[in-house]
Amino acid sequence: MAIIEVDELSKTFKVPVRDQGLRASLRSLIHRETREVTAVDSVSFTIEPGEVVGFLGPNGAGKTTTLKMLSGLLHPTGGRCRVLGFEPKGRPPELLRQITLVMGNRNQLQWDLPALDSFELNRAIYRIPRNEFVAIRDELIELLDIGDLVTQPVRNLSLGERMKMEIAGALLHRPQVLFLDEPTIGLDITMQRRIRSFVADYNVRYGATVILTSHYMADVQALCKRVVVIHHGRLVFDGDLSALSDRFTTQRTITARLADGEEITILAARTETAAATTRLLADYDVVDLTIEDPPIDDVIEQVFADAGDAT
Repeated sequence: MAIIEVDELSKTFKVPVRDQGLRASLRSLIHRETREVTAVDSVSFTIEPGEVVGFLGPNGAGKTTTLKMLSGLLHPTGGRCRVLGFEPKGRPPELLRQITLVMGNRNQLQWDLPALDSFELNRAIYRIPRNEFVAIRDELIELLDIGDLVTQPVRNLSLGERMKMEIAGALLHRPQVLFLDEPTIGLDITMQRRIRSFVADYNVRYGATVILTSHYMADVQALCKRVVVIHHGRLVFDGDLSALSDRFTTQRTITARLADGEEITILAARTETAAATTRLLADYDVVDLTIEDPPIDDVIEQVFADAGDAT
């Protein structure tokens, strides 16, 4: 059975519309005009147990709105979704005990207290037995290497340290579904790698299912074999990360190193790669040759460009 089922999921918001000026302000007090903005538009996909799926799109594409609907924080305008067999919009306790939502730009920990105190609060909220809680807490502290930090007030920690604390706090109840919304945003490269390594290890240890949004393609490449791409609220791709390049790129880079040390680099259409390589080998004394697809960042940009042209 699929862990996550999304069927024609849609979300529309009503936002106020007001002209500038005092008169318009006074008029809006009596009669407020609104317009509808579609954030998610008939999106459908399923995710199997244990999958780690990259959920990609530019700012405003509808990624966070989708995750909030999957976690029950927002109710769909249309369509339906199920997580672990439950409808999230009712926020059933049986579901909440098995999922977590980590947002890189939001804090759940108490600012003026040590993280250990907030961990205790989470223990009470999720009613985790003391012995089980201590074992999980200590395991997370070790995995995230935060033993020297959990007794310090959260306000004294760096952004990367706070992010690790947030992740630890969000996983104390050992959820089976992780919604990770930009978990490495603002972190340095070393800290990003540590967070990626931790997520990969958690997925392997507990068979957890993960949906990851990130603007850092290194996160996606390191963790996700499959990606779902949305643009303007609509799904534009769902498949293997490797297939993304095959579908949305038309050129490859061919680099040849010659016997005299010189390098030749050419761009060739994917359909002409074999012919271009044959010509290079025939015309030059080639000692080494590489054929590369474009960087995945460029591929994603092309996906968004194509989606924008389609709209």
